[in-house]
Amino acid sequence: MSGIFGVVSKEDCNEDLFYGTDYHSHLGTQFAGLAVFGKDLQRKIHDIRGSQFKAKFHEDYKKITGNMGIGVISAKDEQPIVINSKFGPFAIITNGFIDNSASLSKKLYREGKSFSEVTDGKVNLTELIAKLIIRGRNIVDGINKMSSLILGSCSLLLLNKDGIYAARDRLGVTPLTIWRRGSDWAVTTETSALLNLGYKVVKRLESNEIVLINKSGFKVKQK
Repeated sequence: MSGIFGVVSKEDCNEDLFYGTDYHSHLGTQFAGLAVFGKDLQRKIHDIRGSQFKAKFHEDYKKITGNMGIGVISAKDEQPIVINSKFGPFAIITNGFIDNSASLSKKLYREGKSFSEVTDGKVNLTELIAKLIIRGRNIVDGINKMSSLILGSCSLLLLNKDGIYAARDRLGVTPLTIWRRGSDWAVTTETSALLNLGYKVVKRLESNEIVLINKSGFKVKQK
């Protein structure tokens, strides 16, 4: 299991992004990453095996600025993945498992798709999810198409110019919770992730629910 976190702030979000992601450190031991949308998409990824998230990102997070960001403590693959697509550029982080990842990646290979993140012949699961999403008519349709194809469970955060799309897996295995502090909004795996930063729980996403979070608050895109 990984821990995923997103924040939309009136000012720079990088400090809340740093600490909010760090609160998920017990959920992953392989990789960690941050992505922020400011003038463009900025990303930082580090291998955290044998080290702490805070030590790896203590200087990095100050250099990536913007008012919307996502972060992940990953149990397996390098994340976030950044894609330039027909929907425009976006960053994506995921939490879940896919039992049929090999057959899905072979299907995309046959369709002429390619993967940039491959280790020991296995594709990065977050990149696979991203490639499945961009086959949809729009982001919400793409998330639904992805969910119908995978055998497993996947909750995700997708960051683009619109804000942060938060989608809970259709089986309800991995939780997502929306928080608020004044005009700032956040979405987290852990319900205890933001108490120390003054946020309060507003909503727990239901299975297969999709919301869009931006400076206006959050809007349910799919019940």
